[in-house]
Amino acid sequence: MTELDLSKFEKKMMIRNTMPSDMEEIIKLQNSCFPGMEPWKRDQLESHLDIFPEGQFVAEYDGRVVGSCSSLIINFDEYDDRHSWDDITDEGYITNHNPDGYNLYGIEVMTHPDFRRMKVGYRLYEARKDLARQMNLKSIIIGGRIPNYHLHGKEMSPREYVRQVTSHKIYDPVLSFQLRNDFILMRINPNYLPDDLQSNKYATLMEWNNVDYHPKSKRFFKTSNPVRICVVQYMMRQIHSFEDFAHQVEYFIDVASDAGSDFAVFPEIFTTQLMSFMNEKSPSLAVRHVAEYTEQYIELFTDLAVRYNVNIIGGSHLVKEEDEEVYNISYLFRRDGTIDKQYKLHITPNERRWWGISPGNELRVFDTDSGKIAILICYDVEFPELSRIATDMGAKIIFTPFCTEDRQGYLRVRYCAQARAVENQVYTVISGTVGNLPQTENMDIQYAQSGIFAPSDFEFARDGIVGETNPNIEMVMIGDVDLEILRRQRQDGTVRQLKDRRHDLYRIQYKK
Repeated sequence: MTELDLSKFEKKMMIRNTMPSDMEEIIKLQNSCFPGMEPWKRDQLESHLDIFPEGQFVAEYDGRVVGSCSSLIINFDEYDDRHSWDDITDEGYITNHNPDGYNLYGIEVMTHPDFRRMKVGYRLYEARKDLARQMNLKSIIIGGRIPNYHLHGKEMSPREYVRQVTSHKIYDPVLSFQLRNDFILMRINPNYLPDDLQSNKYATLMEWNNVDYHPKSKRFFKTSNPVRICVVQYMMRQIHSFEDFAHQVEYFIDVASDAGSDFAVFPEIFTTQLMSFMNEKSPSLAVRHVAEYTEQYIELFTDLAVRYNVNIIGGSHLVKEEDEEVYNISYLFRRDGTIDKQYKLHITPNERRWWGISPGNELRVFDTDSGKIAILICYDVEFPELSRIATDMGAKIIFTPFCTEDRQGYLRVRYCAQARAVENQVYTVISGTVGNLPQTENMDIQYAQSGIFAPSDFEFARDGIVGETNPNIEMVMIGDVDLEILRRQRQDGTVRQLKDRRHDLYRIQYKK
């Protein structure tokens, strides 16, 4: 007897995380599940995957997407109990996702009508519960539709309808399902989804409690989340070897470490100080000689970051890469020994003319043990789109190493950094070079006044200035910023620039 090939009979059902290639299928699925309601926009789904990919799931049956669900993490105590779907999702873009929150909030579950009664919804709910357990979240909260309420709305109130469903006298496809999945009714919210006419715009606020949750006791008592930053205003002076440069750098990192700093920040292209002993008159050749010290520079800062237990924003350095192009790159040297880098994206006419610097093509946000950060090198902070994108990607602090030769150039960097702090409700840090290198072409004079800036509101520093150096003097400035205050102000500040954006009028699209 020929052995039967069982594989041709298999139809696999799987739950997996959503991928970019699923987006069109999800939009089609929503049109099938919720006719008459506004479906997801592609940029909303892209935002979900950019911000919280772990919380987005699809059900795939025999290679076809037949169900999906979306979620984000919040601290539910920060929201009004009578919130709407738009309030809790930032109008569907989940830019209010809080990775340090306690609650997983489910914002949609759907199953294609042709595949109901195959426990697709149950499987998606179980995936959410597994995620809550894995991430040690306190509960899952949902705003559930009551789609059969329109059949009874003239004869009973929403509360009475929910009571009848709870006591199994009326069947509701959504509420009955949620009750079977161990969700408990908290309240009923009016005007939850304006286009949900089947539910008469009502929703049931329901919660599933994670019995495996282990309280993070330190968070219950933590009223602040401080980060200490040491900003180095670096003097460009004549040196005679790389060792001279290393000694000058180590001194400042030692100072930062003694102060218990989480970050030490150096200025843009401060490694051009190496040109002072090269005796190279051609600027374009001089930068390529500086690039020859890239490995020594990286080894030095990696060693210092680990040895002094400080995360270092290594200013920026001119690097020649395999394509023979020279790039202006800022390196992040973490105190655990790992390294990341951010290319300068906008090249000034001066850099292009004198040195032939090429631009990078990707904006990155970096995880550190003191929160998510971004690095915008000098000119880059003058383009507000980059800071907004970095903020949407989770950055709480934006570091800007800079190098300017006159007060006008310095003020462009400073004013823009302060504006970015207000616009995006983030902290911004600028670190610049002072002094001069008289024998070095295109690096002869410097002007700087470095500082740390905050959004302008009551809980932050007066004038939005955490601290600043004196102009044109070699020194450090050490200041503390509080990420907990930042979080609270984003939710409940006098103004809330992130929450109050008009996505119906405008949106920044990052093409990477």
